Amino acid sequence: MCGRYAVSFSPDDITDEFDVEDDRMAEHARSILVRPQDPPAGTPDWNVAPTKQAPVVLTRVPKDDKNDPDASAVRQLRLLTWGLVPSWAKDTKVGLRMINARAETLLEKGAFAKAAISRRCLVPADGWYEWQVSPTSTDAKGKPRKQPFFIRRGDGGACAFAGVYEFWRDQSKATDDPDAWLTTYAIITTAAEPGLDRIHDRQPVVIDREHFAAWLDPAMTDPDEVRALLHTGVGGRFEAWPVSAAVGSGRNNGEQLTLPIGQHQLHGVVDPATGEIIGE
Repeated sequence: MCGRYAVSFSPDDITDEFDVEDDRMAEHARSILVRPQDPPAGTPDWNVAPTKQAPVVLTRVPKDDKNDPDASAVRQLRLLTWGLVPSWAKDTKVGLRMINARAETLLEKGAFAKAAISRRCLVPADGWYEWQVSPTSTDAKGKPRKQPFFIRRGDGGACAFAGVYEFWRDQSKATDDPDAWLTTYAIITTAAEPGLDRIHDRQPVVIDREHFAAWLDPAMTDPDEVRALLHTGVGGRFEAWPVSAAVGSGRNNGEQLTLPIGQHQLHGVVDPATGEIIGE
């Protein structure tokens, strides 16, 4: 967790929802994908997977103003690559192992600690997917069935996953090469709340609107304050339902991936709300 999520919002929607001051989605951003992203980065994507580019909200002093001591940090919307590549990494492959950062160790882990202090971001999403391992039903190979669920805010609002981001310099490229820098992010996870823990033991940290400014503030560098913001969410904010196994393939996309499937399609699935086993 979290290994797949959906983000259907347009840049204008995100700009409004997250009070973005500077939309930089149209700027060139290096991709590590061999083939063009499908659907294109920045357009609605119902099956965001690691290594894809996706919209991320962050607050920084604009590059052109770096040398101005009076310049202010600006809330920006950018395309970043999912899977954090630390600045000291030899290549980008390490990002595949760093799509998530655990809230419990975020400020101690070398790959994430510095970013947690000064490079925090918000990852807009409709919701996320998680796979529940059946306690009673097995597949054709005799292994426990895995049922995907879609999880979103119960109030229908956008999720704002807590994240951290990092810059990686490709030393094989010239300074003026637009692909000399790669910017990546990781989503912070925590222990799943009651109910959701019947689906999986982890969930993303979802920041509520009243804490957006504090989380994004690069001047807020106190580790204890960062740690406290990771625990501001209250239980009961989310709803979940089983969805088609089609989401397991990155080639599949579309809103239909988030739609609930009928009970007749369920085999040994635990209802997250009641604990009842459906389709034994």
